[in-house]
Amino acid sequence: MFVKDVMKKNPVTVSADASVLEAKKIMQKNEVNKLPVLDKNGALSGIITKNDLLKASPSDATTLDVFEMGYLLSKLTVEKIMVKKVKMVGENETVEEAARLMNDYDIGCLPVMRDKLLVGIVTESDLFKAFIAMFGTRHAGVRATFTMKDEPGVLSRFAESLAAKNGNIVSLVTADVEDAGLRKVTLRVTGISMDDFKNLFDSSFGELEDIRNV
Repeated sequence: MFVKDVMKKNPVTVSADASVLEAKKIMQKNEVNKLPVLDKNGALSGIITKNDLLKASPSDATTLDVFEMGYLLSKLTVEKIMVKKVKMVGENETVEEAARLMNDYDIGCLPVMRDKLLVGIVTESDLFKAFIAMFGTRHAGVRATFTMKDEPGVLSRFAESLAAKNGNIVSLVTADVEDAGLRKVTLRVTGISMDDFKNLFDSSFGELEDIRNV
């Protein structure tokens, strides 16, 4: 699955010379918390979030009255408080790489580019939806977690045994474990009962950790 499959296309944007108040109104009107910032030529120059706007607002302890605060915020431009060093991602990048970037840099969204053109934005919630789909979460069936030897052919033999029992793999995800010779496998299947799954799973395939009807 690629970023272009899950991103929000034609994202709402704000100009760099817009005021903080204007940016706040745009967010409220469109019910978004993040806005890519475009310069006068339409190129991406930064990103501004709801948290950035909150930080720019006077604290509750200020002695300014509401009119003075409004005046100051109307003069403060987006360019002054936006994040300028923006992590971006290409539309043909994988969703897992987008998730890695967000995690590594502790950010909640990524502008999506086609060469130098902004074509979308992908957020944490977009990736959550993608992973729900990738795990086949909305499919009823049997979900099993097990460790399997990290060797060529082991998974193939297991899949063949599963197919012989009319089991159909909806999703399959593997992950690292402490033992470098093993992989943890999370599998969701349909067309087979939990008892039949248990019966075909012998020690040659690995160690079954959890199995449940979902």
